[in-house]
Amino acid sequence: MPTRPPLLLSFATLTSNFDRFAVTPMLVLIALGLHVPLAAAVTAASAYFLAYGLTQPLWGVLSDRFGRLPVMRGTLLGAAAAGLVSALAPNLAVLIAARVVTGACMGAVVPASLTYVGDTVPPQHRQGALSDLMAASAMGIALATAVGGLVAGFVDWRAVFAVPAICAAGCSILLRRLSEPERAQGEDARSHLMAVLRNRWALLVFGLVFVEGAVLLGTMTFLATALVHEGIDVAVAGIATATYGAAVWASSRLVKALGQRLAVWQLIAIGGSAMFLGYLVVAVDTNIVTVVITALLLGGGWSFMHSSLQTWVTSVAPESRGTAVALFASALFLGSAVASALAGPFAESGSFALVFGVAAGVAVPLVIAATVCRRRYQRHALVAG
Repeated sequence: MPTRPPLLLSFATLTSNFDRFAVTPMLVLIALGLHVPLAAAVTAASAYFLAYGLTQPLWGVLSDRFGRLPVMRGTLLGAAAAGLVSALAPNLAVLIAARVVTGACMGAVVPASLTYVGDTVPPQHRQGALSDLMAASAMGIALATAVGGLVAGFVDWRAVFAVPAICAAGCSILLRRLSEPERAQGEDARSHLMAVLRNRWALLVFGLVFVEGAVLLGTMTFLATALVHEGIDVAVAGIATATYGAAVWASSRLVKALGQRLAVWQLIAIGGSAMFLGYLVVAVDTNIVTVVITALLLGGGWSFMHSSLQTWVTSVAPESRGTAVALFASALFLGSAVASALAGPFAESGSFALVFGVAAGVAVPLVIAATVCRRRYQRHALVAG
């Protein structure tokens, strides 16, 4: 059996993450280009995250019913079309509508990829395979924040939306080369959904990842914006926050190496602590140096903590894995959308220290709860086994 994800799957994941993170360094430029307040431009990002999250259950049950690859190919085509509309949007209303559709379609890619790995890679190799997939995600994030910021600053922010749209169309065609993995057959969507919703461990993981999405993804959106607020050029701000992607890639390699030596709860504790320290640093003072340090710490936190939560969710309901992973991703991005929407008015007024300080505070109970609960789950699994 394979021990790592197919290259095409990794490229699709890279494309999805590029599209999701490309907006981060462009919020100020979008606000200026469309002549709207920054808080209004943030709505385009929040709406994307919200659509990304809300559609996850739909894609999950459809992938359990009809297959991982058919769902991915169809949604990638939809994302390509909506991405091109985003690049041509004449006003904020059209842009928000296009980003909602793009987010809804791109939302199928990463969960289906994770589920594909869960279907094809044995449990003892799964954390390493998911770390490989996370490395591809990291490349997409780094390219989005660095190259995206440069293109937006020196060419036009609209071009940044066109790039992942073209890549998504290509991915949809190339994914026909992969074979659909074997999975449980015969159950309808309601059966898969109820099997997951009755699983208390699955519900616990969903709650944890909701808070993680709020703390990390929702708040991290404002790192580049905070630098621009301090007078830093948008291209430079994008490069500074791009270190997050580099940190995710490097630390995902470290997680893969340590995965056989450390317990999952220990990986979660390391990742959560890094997230707390990252936001604490930038809450004290916001400048290029502190943002780079924070981005590096958040990248490490994401690799250690989130990859562990991903591995956890692929095992809690194996008979309905697609639905479980989709609801997991839904909770992650709903948390992100809620946090970015709540923080938008504070960002508009320049209260970035407050935004980052709250994130640091919430990270403390998150890491404690996740660590303790994962240790209990490990004991439960040993007893049940």
